[in-house]
Amino acid sequence: MKIVDALLNTNTFPPSELATRYRADFPILDICVNDKSLVYLDNAASSQMPQQVIDRLVRYQTAQHANIHRAVHYLSEVATHEYETARRSLQHFINAREDREIIFTSGTTESINLVMHGYGRKFIQQDDEIILTNLEHHSNIVPWQMLAEEKGARIRVVPINDAGELLIDEYEKLFNSRTRFVAITHVSNALGTINPIKNMIAFAHMKGVPVLVDGAQAAAHIKIDVQDLDCDFYAFSAHKMCGPTGVGILYGKAHLLESMQPFKGGGDMITSVTFEKTTYNTIPYKFEAGTPPIAAAIGFGSAIEYLSKIGLDTIAAYEHELLSYATEQLEAIPGVRIIGNTRTKVAVISFTIEGVHPHDVGTLLNQEGIAVRTGHHCAQPIMQRYNIPATSRASFAFYNTKAEVDALVAGIQSVQKVFS
Repeated sequence: MKIVDALLNTNTFPPSELATRYRADFPILDICVNDKSLVYLDNAASSQMPQQVIDRLVRYQTAQHANIHRAVHYLSEVATHEYETARRSLQHFINAREDREIIFTSGTTESINLVMHGYGRKFIQQDDEIILTNLEHHSNIVPWQMLAEEKGARIRVVPINDAGELLIDEYEKLFNSRTRFVAITHVSNALGTINPIKNMIAFAHMKGVPVLVDGAQAAAHIKIDVQDLDCDFYAFSAHKMCGPTGVGILYGKAHLLESMQPFKGGGDMITSVTFEKTTYNTIPYKFEAGTPPIAAAIGFGSAIEYLSKIGLDTIAAYEHELLSYATEQLEAIPGVRIIGNTRTKVAVISFTIEGVHPHDVGTLLNQEGIAVRTGHHCAQPIMQRYNIPATSRASFAFYNTKAEVDALVAGIQSVQKVFS
C-alpha cells in the first residue's frame, strides 16, 4: 500500500481546522510583507518556529547556559542534562536502539559529510562504486563526488521517470561486486517524491551494502522508525522541523559508528592526548569535537516534543489534504505545469508558468506577501532531467491553510496578467 493510501485509511485523519488550532503558536505568521499578510510557502527550505520552542531557547539562555561535559558546577550540570535529554528525545523520535547512536551535527549537510569522511574515506577504495539517485540534493552528491575523485571510485545514478519516481528496476541493476555504498534521499526537496527506501535498503543489504538516507525533507512529515527501515545512517536538520538553525543529527548503527574514523579533532572527542598518541572518546562524543550547538540542540529537543504532541500521522494526513487541494487548483490554471506529479509525495509543488521565468514569479508573488522558493533548489540534476533551468516551489506545513492556497492561485494569475 502506498504511503498516502495508508495515511488516508488511518483513524487520525484530522479535521480541516488543524492549521487554525496550531497557527497561533507561530508569531511570525502574523507579520505583513509589502503591506500584505504573509503567506509563507517555503517550508521545504526552512519551517517556522513556534512560541514554545522560542521560549525554551530563551529559558536556556537566561537560566541554564554553560558549557557541557567539562565541569562540576551547577550550570554546567544543568546544561549537560538538558543537552543529553534532547539527544534522548531524538532517539525516541526515530526509534533508535540507543542514545549513543544519535550524533549532534550542524545539520544534514554536515551529517552526510561526516559519513563520507568517517566511513567513506576509510572503507571505499579505487574502482569501488557508490549509488546515488537523480533526486538527490547537492549535499548528497558533492561529498560523494569529492570522495570518488580522491579514491578513484565511481558514482552510479538511479534514473527517474517523468512523474519524478525512481526506476527501481534500474536501481537493482546498478549493483555489482564493486558496489560499496548507497546514499539516497527519503523525500526529494525539489519534487516532494517519497522514495520506497525500506525496499531499497533491504535490497542493498541483500548485496551486503550499507545505506545512508538523507531525511532532511522527510522527518517533519513522515514518522521515521530507523529500526524498521533498517537504514545504516539517517540524517536530518532541526530548522525544517520547527526548530533552530545550525543543528541536526546523524543517526548511525552503533557498530558502524564505532568502526569509523573521527571527522573532526579537538576537545571532548578524546579520552587522552599525548604528543605520541590520542585515544578517542566513545560514541557519540567521538564525533562531537569542540563546543556543540548546545542551545540549538535543546531547542531541537523542544521542537521534537512539539511535533510529537501533534502527531506525525496527523500532520502527514492534513498536509496531504492540503497538497491535494493545491494540486487541483494549480492544474486548473492554463499555462501552469507541475513538475513531478507522482501521487506518493509530501506537500511540495514545483511548477513553471509558460513564458515567465521562475525568478520573476517569485519576485511578483513576494509583492503580494507570498513566499515561495525559486531556482534549482540545490538539485540541478533534476532540472537537467526535465530540461528546465529552474522552478517555483510552494511547500506546505501543517500551519498552512486552504485560504493560503487560494492566495497562491490568485498570485499566479496576477503574474500571468503582467506577462500577458
